Amino acid sequence: MKRLVWMGIGVAIGVIAFRKVTEAQSALGPEGLNRAVGRLADGVYDFADAVRAGMRERETDLRSALGVESQDLARR
Repeated sequence: MKRLVWMGIGVAIGVIAFRKVTEAQSALGPEGLNRAVGRLADGVYDFADAVRAGMRERETDLRSALGVESQDLARR
């Protein structure tokens, strides 16, 4: 019974998402949808770059705090 409930919830979410995408597609038109997807992809890439930069900075801070020097940093 529990699986049936979760399956029903998943189907309902899928239907709602499909309707929202269809509405957005009809409102934007074919060129507008391509631009919107392109902007979304650019935003994801920018976010990933910011996360990577933050990770690098944090790793450098941790290495200096612990007094660990690595040759791996010279390769980057």
